[in-house]
Amino acid sequence: MSGPLAGVRVVELAGIGPVPFAATYLAELGADVVRVDRPGEASPLALAGGMRRSRPSIAVDLKHPAGADVVHRLLAQADVLLEGNRPGVLERLGLDPVLLLERNPRLVVGRMTGWGQDGPWARRAGHDLTYAAVSGTLHALGARERPATPLPLVADFAGGAMYLVAGVLAALVGRASTGRGQVVDAAMSEGAAHLVTMVHEMLGAGDWRDERGVNLLDGGAPFYDVYECADGRFVAVGALEPGFWRELVDVLGVEVAGEQYDAATWDAQRAAFESAFAARTRDEWAAAFEGSDACVAPVLSLHEAPDHPQAVARGTFGAAGDPGAAPAVDGGHPVPRVVPRFSATPARPPGSAPAPGADTTRYLLAHGFTADEVAALIRSGAVRQP
Repeated sequence: MSGPLAGVRVVELAGIGPVPFAATYLAELGADVVRVDRPGEASPLALAGGMRRSRPSIAVDLKHPAGADVVHRLLAQADVLLEGNRPGVLERLGLDPVLLLERNPRLVVGRMTGWGQDGPWARRAGHDLTYAAVSGTLHALGARERPATPLPLVADFAGGAMYLVAGVLAALVGRASTGRGQVVDAAMSEGAAHLVTMVHEMLGAGDWRDERGVNLLDGGAPFYDVYECADGRFVAVGALEPGFWRELVDVLGVEVAGEQYDAATWDAQRAAFESAFAARTRDEWAAAFEGSDACVAPVLSLHEAPDHPQAVARGTFGAAGDPGAAPAVDGGHPVPRVVPRFSATPARPPGSAPAPGADTTRYLLAHGFTADEVAALIRSGAVRQP
């Protein structure tokens, strides 16, 4: 094993969204992760390759008494448990964190939910969009007319998976001092709220209006927005600083009256910028701003991004078969490499995405189960080996 988390053992109870993404990330940072899948057919979201890669899969029926015992035995040797069930489910399965910590006091139990382990909405269903909505974050995203429908990044992955990873790693660091693990209660709605801490602070200071499309960083300012070009493609403009703004105006060749931050001039600035950008194609503007500090960049598609010179130079994306590259998705499209980069303990190259239960026998034999025990577990239906 390589990577900064080499030697950390993680048991993941399979789910969708943030927990498998967190497990993939921990595995590619070097942790020894096993995914505990449910026997039978999984949802398409659960089968997405990027959610399953880089770790073995065992199929265990957690509702079978012997199946729950299998997980207990694995957790007795583990550092971390990751689970994303609604509150109360783990307890009903006989995997109450109180019991788990009695058996293994060093265990870190990472619990990912939408709303948290308590409160009136704790057991309510939800997805990224609804968590972002109730957090107040969705209200701040999008055009003035209506909130945006973002990709499931705000609550699921940024507000969910990444906060879960941070919480688990913090608990492991804390364990080094205390000798004891703990429960990490990560809620996607709270993560989504925490991501916009700066906006809440600006709102409290009177520097932000509780509306969309009227503020400095939400498209209200003409020098921090996206503009359409002659070919129907777009450029992003982030010329916040006065020096960057002056360079933007110079390269565009427009006349702008008034000061950059005088909101009374923003409509006129926007009109001048829109007219200028509409006169040339996206790539023509990208060339015009090459080497400039105006903070202008082309809005690239998912297919275009891997070919950008910066991405190529850094190896940000990898084609199938490249060292360190993730397995290509359908059609051979490259996917991003693991980040960040470590000078002494580089992350592991992403591995394959095994089918649910593909590694049941091999993994259990390697982790303290005898051949007779595994055979009996398979016969009983407690575990499955496809």
